[in-house]
Formats: sequence, structure tokens, C-alpha cells
Amino acid sequence: MERAGDILRKLKAGASIAPEEVARAAWPRAVGKRLAERTRPVGYENGRLIVEVEDPVWLQHLSTMASHILPRLQEIAGRENVRAIEFRPGIPRREPHRAGAAQSAARDEADAIADPILRRLYIISRSKSA
Repeated sequence: MERAGDILRKLKAGASIAPEEVARAAWPRAVGKRLAERTRPVGYENGRLIVEVEDPVWLQHLSTMASHILPRLQEIAGRENVRAIEFRPGIPRREPHRAGAAQSAARDEADAIADPILRRLYIISRSKSA
């Protein structure tokens, strides 16, 4: 099986592909869908892929798995492109559920109505039914 980096180089017909691009493209394939949804490659420095992790629990878990992930990533992207992985805490993607979420969702429905008159009528009727 050919490595992703080799295939990309052939497709670009001699054009130079940055090692960072190869490493970022290989990340989801190397870790799988479940981990790729909770992580995001955010940088690349001297052969080290920097990956943001959505929460501290996953950060700790992935840090312990780095010795298993790195060989897989190197197999796909090439050893010369990725020599290390650094995991960093990222901003959580999911917001906490708030009590006013139902009201804001109703406001969002009204915002989807393009006609200003119909939108206003909808808001008035919704407030009367509440």
C-alpha cells in the first residue's frame, strides 16, 4: 500500500507539498472517526504535529496513546513528515445546556422567516400561546 504523502506528490506532478498539509490530511485516517471528531490538528513545528483535544479527559487519554498513534500516522503520512505528536487542550465544542435554551430556539425559528410582517405575526402569536 502506498503512503498518502507519496500519492499526493504524484498527483501534484512535482509540486512541493508541505509536510504540515500531509500530516493534517493523514490525521483523521490515522486515529479514526471517533478520535478525529474530538481532536483537531492546529499546527506543525519541526516534524511535530500539534493537535487540540476537546477536553482534559481526552487529552490525558490521547497522551497515553501517543506511542500507538504516532507509528500509524507515520505509516500514512511518512516518517519524514511526522516525528512527534503534541496534544494541547482546546476549547470545548459543545456548550452547556442553559435554562433559556428553549426560548432562544424559538427566537431562532422566527429569524428564519424572511417576510418581516409574517415574522412579527409569528412572534406575537407565539407569545400569546405561551
